[in-house]
Amino acid sequence: SYDCLLDDPFEHQWPTLPELPGINYSMDEQCRFDFGVGYKTCTAFRTFDPCKQLWCSHPDNPYFCKTKKGPPLDGTECSPGKWCFKGHCIWKTSEQPYSQDGSWSSWSKFGSCSRTCGGGVRSRSRSCDNPPPAYGGRQCPGATYEYQVCNAEECPGPYQDFRAQQCSKRNSYYTHQNSKHSWLPYEHHDDAQKCELICQSEGTGDVVFMNQVVHDGTRCSYRDPYSVCVRGECVHVGCDKEVGSLKQDDKCGVCGGDNSHCRTVKGTLAKTPKQPGVLKMFEIPAGARHLQIEEMEPASHSIAVKNQATGSFILNAKGKEAKSQVFIEMGLEWEYTVEQGKESLKTSGPLHEAISVLVISQEEEVRSSLVYRYIIHEDLLPMIGNNNVLLEEMDSYEWALKSWSQCSKACGGGIQYTKYGCRRKSDNRMVHRNFCDNGKKPKPIRRRCNLQECSQPMWVAEEWGACSRSCGKLGVQARAVQCVQRLQDGTNRTLHTKYCPGQRPETRRPCGRLPCPAQWRTGAWSECSVTCGEGVQQRQVVCKGGDGGARCEGDKPEAIQGCHVALCPRKLSGITASADAAGDHGTTRGQRVPQEGAKNPVSKISSREPCLGDKSIFCQMEVLARYCSIPGYNKLCCESCGKKASSTTGSPPATGVPPGTTAPSPALELSPYPTSPAQGEDPTLAPGLSSSGAFPGELPAPR
Repeated sequence: SYDCLLDDPFEHQWPTLPELPGINYSMDEQCRFDFGVGYKTCTAFRTFDPCKQLWCSHPDNPYFCKTKKGPPLDGTECSPGKWCFKGHCIWKTSEQPYSQDGSWSSWSKFGSCSRTCGGGVRSRSRSCDNPPPAYGGRQCPGATYEYQVCNAEECPGPYQDFRAQQCSKRNSYYTHQNSKHSWLPYEHHDDAQKCELICQSEGTGDVVFMNQVVHDGTRCSYRDPYSVCVRGECVHVGCDKEVGSLKQDDKCGVCGGDNSHCRTVKGTLAKTPKQPGVLKMFEIPAGARHLQIEEMEPASHSIAVKNQATGSFILNAKGKEAKSQVFIEMGLEWEYTVEQGKESLKTSGPLHEAISVLVISQEEEVRSSLVYRYIIHEDLLPMIGNNNVLLEEMDSYEWALKSWSQCSKACGGGIQYTKYGCRRKSDNRMVHRNFCDNGKKPKPIRRRCNLQECSQPMWVAEEWGACSRSCGKLGVQARAVQCVQRLQDGTNRTLHTKYCPGQRPETRRPCGRLPCPAQWRTGAWSECSVTCGEGVQQRQVVCKGGDGGARCEGDKPEAIQGCHVALCPRKLSGITASADAAGDHGTTRGQRVPQEGAKNPVSKISSREPCLGDKSIFCQMEVLARYCSIPGYNKLCCESCGKKASSTTGSPPATGVPPGTTAPSPALELSPYPTSPAQGEDPTLAPGLSSSGAFPGELPAPR
């Protein structure tokens, strides 16, 4: 009501409002507020939590439910003893619940470091319980754990790969396929599995999941020298050893550097061995990055690499077959390829120890030519004493004007800006922008463009498409209609429809609205009229289409067909007596009916279950009355058969079967093809039907 408008605004004796607005408004009332008079809570389906969204429907169409995607009001009753609060159906409490956002407790102390050297991790944690979130309140923002890199100094002695150590520890006890193996580290290509311990058999090459995560502090990837695994998850670490830092090394390992201290070393070396065996070619110092070694021409020898600190081969030890592979050694990922007899080896580095590059020759007096290239910090440069080694300065880069941006308007005066690209000074070639210092990028210059006046936009309609129907009342044609503006250069551009004057031309119109010729339409076949033996199936056949009562062309499809379910079990039915009692034997077409059993066969059949009326309009045909002695027909036409039985009580049966002859039985066959009427059959019976359990009709037979 609107009586509250009569209240004195200066007398503040208003009723106190409920602290939760849904207390006074049911879900049905809220549906009326949202969608109008008559709308109530949707009952067509049941949601897991009715307080997630308010679904409403109208009684005129209860299965069409709508929602505004919002929850019911806080305090709305959702079930007995419960109400909605912050989108959840919760128990009512004596104390009024208000949403309580969670808040963090103080940080705990950092735990111990996961490694004693080589870069470990320590962590501290906090809990979202000061207070905890309640009644739909928000969870605490931020992370539960905080990590720090610790003991980042390198371990003493030759470099050891921490992931490789964890795999090799299983050599003595872990069995795979009933045998022990020498396990090597393996890096999975899926980022989600970088921190799982996966090892590869050195002998068979089998990759095996060890069903555990790597130790905290293990590097996530051999392509990233800083990010580490903690609790099975990869934590990003910058080159400054700070968790979450975005700082990166430059090309020679200076954290946040600009490549100014980087040097590129190139070399070409050719040697001819005096006898077959191992020939040392050159050395690569520790600290080298972006290393590439290639053969200049195909040869019969193989490139081999040896770790100088340990003296062990990491590639193509003597006697091993040289084949393309990606392998992990010295804590680095190496890519070795053999293509058309030429070998190449590369790694991103950095090398933790110096390596020796050798050639294993198979023949004498075969020239070996190798070219190598790597980048190294100037403080780590080896003594250059060979004329075949070229020391190069790192390329320098600068920002250069690349082009103008696209004009902001096609006409009427727009603005465009300069676009800068990164250019290499040595050959003035444009390279990726990451090579240039973003802080030194010039500010863009802007200028006006396309100052010519704009032409008036207009509607442009394409040709009508083909009609969707050839006849009937649903045919439509469609065409594309666009708002187009002609530009000065002769091209067109498409604009929003609001810029074109006048009403938009039609995009759809009716077509082909001619009466369709009448056609025969058939329904699905019903189930067979009997559960065993021969029966019939029916379907609906109607003439549809056309106006003015047009007739369908062609013959009407069959509405009845024969069906065969299964052979009936060999036992006497309720309308036949035992052959032994009558002293007769069954014929090949069924059982002979004794005289005393044939006097009134219909009454015996119809007494089995109550009659609910005829189930087919064909039951009223007198010519089919003879089939009342068949159980399947009698069941479907019980009313007509019952009337026939009552009219013939005390007289010979009117089935057209003389006393002493074979009566129709459920075992009689149904011919699916037209046959000539046999002796004792009515010639007016539908073609294809014999005196069996089949009968014509329009309604499906009951099961």
